[in-house]
Amino acid sequence: MTAEPVFRVSNLRIRFSLITVFIGLFVFVVGAKPGWFGWDRSPVVGFIQISVFLIGLAIICLGGYVGLIALWGKEQRSIIADIGLRLISTGYVIAVFAGMADVFGMGSQPLPGVPHFGRWQSSGVLIGQVIIAIGFLMMIPYHLHKDETRK
Repeated sequence: MTAEPVFRVSNLRIRFSLITVFIGLFVFVVGAKPGWFGWDRSPVVGFIQISVFLIGLAIICLGGYVGLIALWGKEQRSIIADIGLRLISTGYVIAVFAGMADVFGMGSQPLPGVPHFGRWQSSGVLIGQVIIAIGFLMMIPYHLHKDETRK
C-alpha cells in the first residue's frame, strides 16, 4: 500500500548533469587560467582562451539545465522556472557577445589587431554569468521539496 510519489527524480540524469557540470568547469578553468596547469603560452588572454572558457560555460549551462529539469521530475514546471531557463540562455548570449566582442568587431581592439580579453569584456562576461546564476536559482523546484518536508 505504498503510494507512488507525486514526482520522481531521475538519479541517472542527476549523475549525468553533475559529471557534465564538472567537465564544463574543468574546460572553463582551462580556458580562463591555463597557467594553473602549465599550459599558458601567451601573456594575454586571446581568442582561443576566450573560446575555450565560453565552451566550458556552455557545458556548465547544459549540465545545470539537465540536472534542474531532473529535479522537477514529472511535475509541470512553473512559469518562474521557464523564465529561469530563458535567463540562462540570455546570460550565455550576453557572455558570448561580451567575450567575443573584438571578433565581432564591437570591441576595443578591432580585427586586424590581436584580440585580447580586456576590462569591459570581463565585466560583460561576469554580468552574463550573474544572469545565468539567477536563472538557475529560478529553476529550482522549491515548492516540491517544501511540501515533502511538511508531511
